[in-house]
Amino acid sequence: MSELQERIQRHLDTLVDTGAETGVQVAVYQDGALVVDAVAGTADSATGRPVTSGTPIFSFSTGKNVAATLAHLLVAQGFLGYDSPVTDLWPEFGVHGKATATLRHVLTHTVGLPAMPREITAGDLPNWSRVCASLAAAEPRWRPGAAMGYHSYTFGYLVGELARRATGRSMCELLREWITAPLGIEGQLYFAAPKESLPGLARLEQQARQWPTYPDDGDAILAPWENQPSADFGNNDEILRADIPSVCTATAHGLAAMFNAVLRGELVDSARLAELSALAFEGTDQVFGTPARMALGFPIGRLGAPAEESSVAFGWPGGGGSYAYADPARRVAFALTKTRLVPNFDTALSVTTILADHLTGTR
Repeated sequence: MSELQERIQRHLDTLVDTGAETGVQVAVYQDGALVVDAVAGTADSATGRPVTSGTPIFSFSTGKNVAATLAHLLVAQGFLGYDSPVTDLWPEFGVHGKATATLRHVLTHTVGLPAMPREITAGDLPNWSRVCASLAAAEPRWRPGAAMGYHSYTFGYLVGELARRATGRSMCELLREWITAPLGIEGQLYFAAPKESLPGLARLEQQARQWPTYPDDGDAILAPWENQPSADFGNNDEILRADIPSVCTATAHGLAAMFNAVLRGELVDSARLAELSALAFEGTDQVFGTPARMALGFPIGRLGAPAEESSVAFGWPGGGGSYAYADPARRVAFALTKTRLVPNFDTALSVTTILADHLTGTR
């Protein structure tokens, strides 16, 4: 066991032993080698079933990393260009001033549809055609490209409908054909988990205290269900089996293996890696009011990185505390998945700090 593996494993064990976490996975690749594969705790508190490195966990917006990667594969394989108008494939999307929207706008969360139209509820998400028809008919909050705002659930449907129209295949099919099967990680990374996989999935639980409230007062951009992760949502069989490509069901190893393949040129070449990780939009997130630095499909900068690091890492965290990123400068792919939903990223920050200290000490 390497020193890094031992340190992270000991830290995860402490988190579980102290009750801070119930089940957690961490996987790290460096220079193409799996250097950390650590797990602790239970996959299901009711039964005591242990979590293993092969236990998929519903992980909210870490799924955007997968959808964005598939978008780049669509471009790499010639189905789309970054500046292709959405209406080339989806003509009805062009109403209400959205005719200028491009894939680049979708990837940088600048297309102007951060929230689902209010007639769409969480229960409608498995109905792909209904959601996409509603998005096509929607009026954007700003002119495409004029501003950035986190596209909570809409992102996956925008990418996914373009993918479906370009290839004739769903996002869950493309994920299997283009990523999980070639990389040998089938069963570790899903949009739309198969029915037969459901008994082996982890069960989420929700920390009862300290969650912020999101009243649906008409002024908030996102509806409460779009803003706050829910264990009930992530444990729902219909949701788990639905193709909702802003979220995913995954192991930490599956997510880290995907990002490792991106860094090593197994999914995209070096020129495309440089393009997908470069700064594409900088401004203020209109949803959260926070500074935003966006690459094509990903936020730039490691979560919690000090300014002096000038982090060029890219990757999405997920509501409830999961996180995955790729760091081209340090040649590191990282992922953390967990069963307890909390309103912070304390566990991810503590683990990435251990990793950063290790990397700094060995460079």
